[in-house]
Amino acid sequence: MAGGDMFRRVLGKTLGFLGYTVQYGCIAHCAFEYIGEFVACSGPSMEPTITSHDVVFSERLSRHLCRIEKGDIVIAKSPFDPHMNICKRVIGLEGDKICTSGPSDVFKTHQYVPKGHVWLEGDNLRNSTDSRSYGPVPYALIRGRVCLKLWPPHNFGALNQSPTGRIVKRSD
Repeated sequence: MAGGDMFRRVLGKTLGFLGYTVQYGCIAHCAFEYIGEFVACSGPSMEPTITSHDVVFSERLSRHLCRIEKGDIVIAKSPFDPHMNICKRVIGLEGDKICTSGPSDVFKTHQYVPKGHVWLEGDNLRNSTDSRSYGPVPYALIRGRVCLKLWPPHNFGALNQSPTGRIVKRSD
């Protein structure tokens, strides 16, 4: 009988541990899905604001509450590859008129951001694939708003201002 008691104790402890693991796993999943996540960035498109190997915190509440604004840095699903995330700055919201021509272009071209979309650009305009290449991005592809740089430690702090000042004013 001693062997049966031992088996029950081991089974009970194992099932108890498994139950706690599932509970904490569900809590962690909900926290990362609805509150925010840590993101390791790569690529030059957001330099000098965010460089490769920087770690940022992307909160998701703003996205769910439709509080994404011009100037915000967001993490979004790539319009071309759903397995890849992009990190870009919101330059325009629905209804905004965006100048899509370069500074040296003689004729200026514009595009309106359609309903339910945003215009995203990297801070490093010379080395960024963004809305200038693939057009307006559906709001539903936005995963979160980057609010804090965590790594490296000497750059720890809030992220909000565009170094280029390239934020579009709403056209009437």
